[in-house]
Amino acid sequence: MANTEEKNALCASRMNKVGGQAVMEGVMMKAGDRTVTTCRKEDGSLVVFDDVFTSVRKKHKILNLPLIRGVVNFVEMMKLSIKTMESSAEALGIEEEETKFEIWMKKHLGLKLTDVVMVIATVLGVLLSLGLFLALPRAVASLIPNLENYPVYKSLVEGGSKVVIFLLYLFLISLVPDIKRVFMYHGAEHKSIACFEAGGELTPENAKNYTRFHPRCGTSFMFFMILIGVVVGIFINTLWPGLPNAAYVGIRLLLLPLVVGIGYEFILYAGKHCNLFTRALSAPGLWVQRLTTKEPELDMLEVAITSIKVALRDSDPAFMAFYEEKGWEKKEAAPDAADADAVALEETQNGEDVEPAEPVLDDRKTLE
Repeated sequence: MANTEEKNALCASRMNKVGGQAVMEGVMMKAGDRTVTTCRKEDGSLVVFDDVFTSVRKKHKILNLPLIRGVVNFVEMMKLSIKTMESSAEALGIEEEETKFEIWMKKHLGLKLTDVVMVIATVLGVLLSLGLFLALPRAVASLIPNLENYPVYKSLVEGGSKVVIFLLYLFLISLVPDIKRVFMYHGAEHKSIACFEAGGELTPENAKNYTRFHPRCGTSFMFFMILIGVVVGIFINTLWPGLPNAAYVGIRLLLLPLVVGIGYEFILYAGKHCNLFTRALSAPGLWVQRLTTKEPELDMLEVAITSIKVALRDSDPAFMAFYEEKGWEKKEAAPDAADADAVALEETQNGEDVEPAEPVLDDRKTLE
């Protein structure tokens, strides 16, 4: 009986303590302010980026209010996601030598070409999303005669079109080999978190037996936002029947922060409670995760578990022991590092020194 109570207490203490994201050949885990991204290089070795990401919500209490915190979290996670993907690209050696134009931009404008490309890609991505998930469903609904007279049915048609587009998009990109591997790492992320939250021993062999579906997944969040959008669409179409498409898209954009806020509150609640209500509303999102997560290989689980252990080393003596046993050697970071305390660390494996890494040019620590 005592063992059961201790296990339940352990599981309760671990709930919502860590979250993650899959990247190219790697997994990022976030625990508190610490974010750790582990990637596997072509030679089989692991590269770990140990970073700190402090939410602005800690500085301004008003941003922790319900609904507001969801919007803030969404923006911050987008920013963190971009930074994490840059780390994985760097770990895999995708970055190329700077051109003269890039050096000029960095010197005179304080910008990197990759930053400019990322901004352009983000803008194009937003425009594409607006077209696919707002304009196109609206156009589909307009093809059905007399549907304007039935705002509820019109909203359901628009919502159904969004679901079909969303699922078709996920299915098509899952056929791309590189994306499929990212989805496998996504599965590794979920399995290792599930293993951790269940109080299980964090080993690849053990984590493989846990579920790859998680109620706090971003996929579930996106799908739940679509469902909320159906309700919002019913509200708009009922109040303003026959609204021009441009005005409709504009109103939807104005209400987007509210939709994001509600979606975040539900995901937060679902992650802490397991009842008939949360299971029913979480079920569609969990089903969609069958598209965005794939069964991982053992070496992928090792990557995810490494990120968890390094991210949680300050709160768990066993994980601190894992960190210390790796034998990472500290080196001084580049003098222009964003964080004066940044250090580069190199890992010694099987008694052989790993080839030294390039100096770190930002506030991250590199474990290699």
